[in-house]
Order: sequence, then C-alpha cells, then structure tokens
Amino acid sequence: MTSIHQDQDYLLWQDVREGSIKSFHILYERYWETVYKSALKRLRNHDQAQDITQDIFANLWLKKAELQIANLPAYLHVSVRNRVLNLFERERRYIPFEQLIHDNIQLHGDSADAVALRNDFLQAYHTLVDTLPVQRKKIFRYYFEEGLSTDEIAQKLSLSRKTVQNQLGRAVSYLRTNLSQLLVLYILIK
Repeated sequence: MTSIHQDQDYLLWQDVREGSIKSFHILYERYWETVYKSALKRLRNHDQAQDITQDIFANLWLKKAELQIANLPAYLHVSVRNRVLNLFERERRYIPFEQLIHDNIQLHGDSADAVALRNDFLQAYHTLVDTLPVQRKKIFRYYFEEGLSTDEIAQKLSLSRKTVQNQLGRAVSYLRTNLSQLLVLYILIK
C-alpha cells in the first residue's frame, strides 16, 4: 500500500469517526474483498468468511468514535485473525497434538516398525513440550491436555486472554515446525 493510500485512508477514517457514511462506504468498497479473502483463506467456508467480514465492518461503524486507527489495512488484518481465532475457539477446532499424531501419522499401517516410529515421534513431542518456557508450557497443557478455554486459563494464571492466546499460538507454531522436521527425518530414515 502506498503512502498516498494510507493518507487517504487516514483522512477517510477521520471523516467516518465524525459520522460520514459516504467515507465509510468508500473504505468498505476498498477493503471488503481483502477482508473477505483473508477470512476465507483461513476458514475455507464462504458463509463464515462473509459473516466475519460483515461483523468487522459493522464493528468499525458502531465503534467509530472509540477506535483510533492509524493503519486501516493492518487493523483489518488483525481483526480477521482475531475473529477467526475466536471462532475456532468457540467451535473447539483445536485437537490435542497427541490425537493428531495418532490419527494422521499412519506410517506403513500397524507394523512393528510403524508402531515404534509413532512411539518415537510421541516421545519427541513430549520432549519438545517440556522444552517450552514454563508459562507457555502451562498454557499449552491447560488448553490441549485439560481442555480449559483461554478465558479460564487467563483467570487461573492471572493473565490477559490475549497473552494466553499469543503464548498458545507461539507454542503451537514451535511444535508444528519442530515436529514436521522430525517427521521428515523419520520418513527419510524409514
């Protein structure tokens, strides 16, 4: 996005904050497709992506007086990400890592070698979880092993919900990266 567009967005947003429906429509027309595509890419569901898009723009209008937005595309990007995460949490789309490993790693069926390989992989998973920083490990275990919501974890650890979500995201990213590398090594060795 060029500086000119950012400047235009900022001026349009200032008009929106003062109640200009025309400026709001200009911003809506400029960004609705970007927001929709971003939500669709994450959700792979047209209706949910449409709902999130409408929700984000409705929220912009309803909270226009409160919101201080310097970079509208960045704000919209973060809004999509947060709404998708909230939706996932409501639907409990997160599946315990051990279940994913058991369900998705079917290396050569149930032969003795495949069972040994899965067991080695699970051991590597547990070792990686143990290497997480103490607080991140607690959050990860509360969420994936005990099934607590991010709100419940935040209350239990006296943290903000956002902090819990960030720590959970970092833990998942770390494990996904390292476990996928291990899986490639195991397959190559096999």
